[in-house]
Amino acid sequence: MHEYNASTGTSAIVFDFGGVLMDWNPRHLYRKLFNGDDIAMEDFLATVCTAEWVRQQDLGLPVAVAVAQLALRFPDQAPLIEAYDKRWPEILAGPIDDSVSVLADLRQRGIPLYGLTNLPSEKFPTLIERLEFLEWFESVVVSGAVGIAKPDPEIYTHLLETCSLAPESTLYIDDVLENVDGAKAQGFSALQFVSPAKLRSDLAKLGLLDR
Repeated sequence: MHEYNASTGTSAIVFDFGGVLMDWNPRHLYRKLFNGDDIAMEDFLATVCTAEWVRQQDLGLPVAVAVAQLALRFPDQAPLIEAYDKRWPEILAGPIDDSVSVLADLRQRGIPLYGLTNLPSEKFPTLIERLEFLEWFESVVVSGAVGIAKPDPEIYTHLLETCSLAPESTLYIDDVLENVDGAKAQGFSALQFVSPAKLRSDLAKLGLLDR
């Protein structure tokens, strides 16, 4: 491994996971459960297993508890709701290979890598089993484990303090603009992930990768 030279001003890079390094989407599971009926699936995700419901799990509500509570509200949908927990690994399609290639090149250059992900803490072991590249990270902050989720300013502060990072020399990468802006507000340099090719280009412009 090459010794990393922090002359660019960046001494560490923090990655979001979902949508950047891994393909995580409830639709991977529910498209199967709805037999390809996308209209019914989207209605279910908009009215039953909603983004706000998922966020409560990211904030620390155990998935099993969230599922049980929701199944009481929508008893006719209980089997579909329960599948969210029982078949959670099917929500994770796997790594985004071209992004992982970028990550590997950064690692090869000796740049310290960290993770910051909105995720229920009890599901993190599933990621460890499925995603070998997680071994490359110095440390990962999981929102469900700390009870704070992006873009709350406190989770960025928690990351800085627990990982002994300085915001002005830390680059943050996320696909969600709100989370990118949240990092910038705490003094990070930050990039919005659009595609692996664009990420590679952006990092090359910063002198962190070869063109």
